[in-house]
Amino acid sequence: MLAYLARYTHRVAIANSRLMALDERGVTFRYKDYRRNGQARYRTMTLSADEFIRRFLLHVLPKGFHRIRHYGLLASAGCKANIARARELMAAPMPQVEPLAAHDTADPDATPDHRPPCPCCGGRMIIVEVFACDGAPRGPPPSGTGIRI
Repeated sequence: MLAYLARYTHRVAIANSRLMALDERGVTFRYKDYRRNGQARYRTMTLSADEFIRRFLLHVLPKGFHRIRHYGLLASAGCKANIARARELMAAPMPQVEPLAAHDTADPDATPDHRPPCPCCGGRMIIVEVFACDGAPRGPPPSGTGIRI
């Protein structure tokens, strides 16, 4: 299954097998013309090197963008249930989850840990800030807007 998915998620804009020639006229490659049928559907095109590079770079994502999004089995809503069901169907052993350690009762003066558990790993979450009940959190306005507080 991994090999099947990898062909679709980790490929580049054009495979090396489709490149036919590189010479003074430009880059020659094969492509599929979906408006035609039969053998006429597979055609060749020659582009100048700079035009080929320009079109190739249209497929490069800007910094910070992700090419792979999680749909289907790995969608966030049912991810754990789907993975558990897939492991059950494959008869794979389920990973053993260690129970959360209760606070140490050996020290009676120790304060109990009331921090909520992380939904992902089960560890204790770090509280960064607590907001007052009467006000919503608010950041400063963007610089250069002319708005004063």
